[in-house]
Amino acid sequence: MSLFDHTLTELQDKLHKKEIKVTDLVSESYQRIQEVDEQVKAFLTLNEEKAYEKAKQLDEQKLNDQSILFGIPIGIKDNIMTEGLRTTCGSQFLRNFENPLYDATVIKKLSKSNTVTIGKLNMDEFAMGSSNENSSYFSTRNPWNTDYVPGGSSGGSAAAVAAGEVFFSIGSDTGGSIRQPASFCGVVGLKPTYGFVSRFGLVAFASSLDQIGPITRTVEDNAHLLQALVGHDEMDTTSANVDIPNFADATKQDVKGLRIAVPQEYLQEGVSPEVKEAVLKALKTYEDMGATWEEVSLPHSRYAVAAYYLLASSEASANLARFDGVRYGVRSEKAENMLDMFKLSRSEGFGDEVKRRIMLGTFALSSGYYDAYYKKAQKVRTLIKQDFEKVFENYDVIVGPTAPTTAFKVGEKIDDPLTMYANDILTIPVNLAGVPGMSIPCGFSSEGLPIGLQIIGKHFDESTLYRAAYAFEQATDHHKQKPVLGGVR
Repeated sequence: MSLFDHTLTELQDKLHKKEIKVTDLVSESYQRIQEVDEQVKAFLTLNEEKAYEKAKQLDEQKLNDQSILFGIPIGIKDNIMTEGLRTTCGSQFLRNFENPLYDATVIKKLSKSNTVTIGKLNMDEFAMGSSNENSSYFSTRNPWNTDYVPGGSSGGSAAAVAAGEVFFSIGSDTGGSIRQPASFCGVVGLKPTYGFVSRFGLVAFASSLDQIGPITRTVEDNAHLLQALVGHDEMDTTSANVDIPNFADATKQDVKGLRIAVPQEYLQEGVSPEVKEAVLKALKTYEDMGATWEEVSLPHSRYAVAAYYLLASSEASANLARFDGVRYGVRSEKAENMLDMFKLSRSEGFGDEVKRRIMLGTFALSSGYYDAYYKKAQKVRTLIKQDFEKVFENYDVIVGPTAPTTAFKVGEKIDDPLTMYANDILTIPVNLAGVPGMSIPCGFSSEGLPIGLQIIGKHFDESTLYRAAYAFEQATDHHKQKPVLGGVR
């Protein structure tokens, strides 16, 4: 039995009783990486020497008043700044960015909680993708069946947790990039309310949509990890200064009287029969526990994908303008003058998907098209946000599938970007509205691939998400299933 099969509470009990040491946890992580990462390919950079050094320091400390995260191995998505540890964003443009000069705020918070960073996790280049196939290094594979994708862009973060390489990880979610891979890999992934977790030190893709969040095996562990990440940060102008509840306390409440809304748009054409069946079965489980559910409408969600890709691409074209070969990153050796240096550095450094979105965003922001596209997309975003607000006047949470299908095969959709974009149709509205959303396992397909249930809440009401998610988790055994690498479960 792996140490990582235990909960956080159980591991801390073992540490306090001196049955295990932090060094044992770190060794377990690297041993597992050595055993399976050749198949999974979750890690871009390992932090082995510094991780063991920190583990030895922690083993010498007293455990009286330490954080519940004390000594726990964690993986970090490779678009989150880590001082002195290579940060590439999955891009050739930053392949030589070996020594970032500072830690992101979330890394400082994790360091304060005495977690141990195991390494940096693979991702779609600059977080642009839904399958992890847009990484410029290699494609991460789904631990449940390595012929399939793990989802994206936080595919490495979800796959590493599902494969037992790290106890938990953090990713970023711009249009579903935590929740969709969590669904594909059968783990728990949360996109917090926009502004709840600091974005300082997160390499920006689309600043009004990006949000860092936790990926874990269980709901309770997810609550503990979020507790360490949230909080106001003066370094982030979009950081919200709000009261922070104890998220783990929410897991102690039942769901009697919980009012669930089920959008009819989330179970229509395009959602696979197996996914729909699993969601309806989950709703029956909630009924049996005393919750109620009704069908509602989010009428403007049909426009979410179009609005999202205009807005996100527009913000990306502005954010990625800083990558010019001058200040950091790769500089083309073929350039003969300054303009050539800009052009060639960006042409050689960026992959096809990044170039595609920069071009789309630049077009949408250009003179003559701004009002027709970008401005109209912002108006649609407001309508989507109002749809959520109207539903939340009468309901506590919204429930539906995380993704319309289970994981698809590697290479199956990579040459069809429009189909790939549509894969995020159920997660994108949450980012546009800024509300929190969580994916938890709710079943398996006939091929043995995980199915995710998405639970959406009101702004800064993550506690209700944890209440609903934990009750369902305890009433089922989906989270107890584990992949057998190289084949179905």
